[in-house]
Amino acid sequence: MKSFLKRSVITGVAVILAANIVPGITYTPEGLILATILLVILNAIVRPIMVLLSLPLLIFTLGLFILVINAVLLYWVGHLLQPNFTVDSFVAAFWGSLVISLVSLVLNSLTNSGDSRFQFRHGKPPPPRPPKDDGGPIIDV
Repeated sequence: MKSFLKRSVITGVAVILAANIVPGITYTPEGLILATILLVILNAIVRPIMVLLSLPLLIFTLGLFILVINAVLLYWVGHLLQPNFTVDSFVAAFWGSLVISLVSLVLNSLTNSGDSRFQFRHGKPPPPRPPKDDGGPIIDV
C-alpha cells in the first residue's frame, strides 16, 4: 500500500509537469487531482490488459508501442474529464505521456519505488583476459 501511494504521488507530480510543459493540455486544480486519480486507476487496471493485447506490436517495436498505450490512456482521461482536464489532440497526449514516463522514471529511481532503475558505475575497466591456452601441442609449419 505504501509503494502504491508513493507511485501515485509520483504520477501526480508527473501529470502536473506534463500539463505545464505540453501545449494542448489544459486543466483546473480539481481536474488535475481527478486526472491523477483516474490515470493511476487506469494504469493499474486497464494498462496491463492493453499491454497483453498489444504484445505482438510491443515485441515488433521493441517496447516503444508502450508510449502509444500511455498516450491513449492520457487521451482517454482527457476525454472523460472534459471540462476540468482536457487533452486537445493525440499529439498532445503522446508528448504528455512521454513527459509523464520520463518524470516517473527519474522519480521512481530516486525514491527506489517501482520497477524502473538506472545505475551509473564508475571505476576501472576489468583487466584484459589472457589469451586462451588449452595446453595442447603447437605445430609451426
